[in-house]
Amino acid sequence: MNIRNTTAKEKMLKKIRQALLQKRDNPHPDFEDSALYKDEEESLDVTFARELTDIGGKFIYCDGEISVIENLIGLVEELGVTKIYAWEPSVNVLLKHYGFPYLATDRDFEQAEVGITACEALIARNGSVMISNANEGGRRLSIYPPVHIVLAKASQLVMDIRHAITQLKDRYPTYLPSMVTTITGPSRTADIEKKLVLGAHGPKELYVFLIEDRF
Repeated sequence: MNIRNTTAKEKMLKKIRQALLQKRDNPHPDFEDSALYKDEEESLDVTFARELTDIGGKFIYCDGEISVIENLIGLVEELGVTKIYAWEPSVNVLLKHYGFPYLATDRDFEQAEVGITACEALIARNGSVMISNANEGGRRLSIYPPVHIVLAKASQLVMDIRHAITQLKDRYPTYLPSMVTTITGPSRTADIEKKLVLGAHGPKELYVFLIEDRF
């Protein structure tokens, strides 16, 4: 019995050594093309909207700048909020152009009710938003306020995270941001008595405004 075990072990080690000697750039060529998900029949925007809604996020389609402002006004009136923070130039230019009130500094930030940011990409497959600290919103604006509003262009939609990473590398060819993360719906936890609690570690509400590329 010991001889058999030793023989099996030796065979396994020999196989490993051979594999190491024959090392290739891609040792599992079939894995790269294997389908981890079923093919989507719907468009990227429809897939993203469905997945975002399923995880508790809110999807708002905007066909241009005016639609963005109209939806923002309606949303802040519905939420009854006034302390709205936006730090990113691309967002601020839009808000300022139409006279939408916002705070561009971090003064009294502990009282922030809403954070408005841009993003790096929208991942349709799981309804996630990719952000990084390369934007002026940094690490705080998308995390601290209880309501997070993301303004994203339709051209930022990708199917999978690998496409989002490729897009990120193209945008930052010389260096990658030190912090890159994905937001998948509102912050949540079920650690306490297995009860789902929203807003445990970040925003309780997530809104994604998908904007046609006209600004």
